[in-house]
Amino acid sequence: MKTAMDIILKPVITENSMAGIAEKKYTFKVATDATKIDIARAVETLFPGTKVAKVNTISVRGRYRRQGMHEGYTAASKKAIVTLSKDSKEIEFFNSMI
Repeated sequence: MKTAMDIILKPVITENSMAGIAEKKYTFKVATDATKIDIARAVETLFPGTKVAKVNTISVRGRYRRQGMHEGYTAASKKAIVTLSKDSKEIEFFNSMI
C-alpha cells in the first residue's frame, strides 16, 4: 500500500498551472501507477480540509535527448490536475506563489 507521499511526488509550477488556481485547479506530478481514486485520496490526506471534485490525469512520455554521441530517453511521468469543490478549502502552498 502506497502512502500519500508516494503518490503525490511534487507540485507542477508553470504559468499554465498557476492560471488554474483561480478555478481551484492544482497540478501535481504523481506516481505513474497511481489511479484517479488514489490521487484524490492522497490530496485529501496531505491537505486537510480539501474536498476533491474531479481528477484529470496525463501520461507524459519520455523525451528523446542527446548529449554528444550518447542518446536516450528521459523518464516517463504522469501529471494530475486536481479540481477542488467550491466549498473546499484552498491549498496554501500554491497561494504563496501567486
